[in-house]
Amino acid sequence: MDFQARLQRAIERGQRSKDAEARRAAAEALNEEECKRLHSNYRLELTEHIEWCLKQLIDQFPGFQYENVVGEKGWGGAVVRDDVALGRNRSRGSLYSRLEVVVRPFNKYHVIDVAAKGTIRNKETFNRNQFQLLGEAEIDTIKELIDHLVLEYAEQFSANT
Repeated sequence: MDFQARLQRAIERGQRSKDAEARRAAAEALNEEECKRLHSNYRLELTEHIEWCLKQLIDQFPGFQYENVVGEKGWGGAVVRDDVALGRNRSRGSLYSRLEVVVRPFNKYHVIDVAAKGTIRNKETFNRNQFQLLGEAEIDTIKELIDHLVLEYAEQFSANT
């Protein structure tokens, strides 16, 4: 058998191998409905964890109020606080502080996406997005991330007030 024939067979074997791998990966991949169901389950569990963490924050910093966040940007919670700032010559102002943590809605990328935005005394301190593929997501890792975000906000808030 000459080199050209062997080369052609090697190419065909490679293509068959690639096709078999693609079929195997497609069979293992979560279908759309399974992804939606998995996202919904994660969202419910993470939303409860977000609420618990934010209510712990309220216990440490009186004046914050908890509010549920449900809408286009996701599900989760936020804590909000308005303070009055008195200036040197009796001028007054309002100081707004807010931490919002949400699980974003299901999307075509099949990820679980947690977004957090923190504002302290009218200044945005952070704006974070963390995501994991639904098929690879570890719920405990995401909960630890939420814990870290709330702890980071608490540290920054206590340092700025």
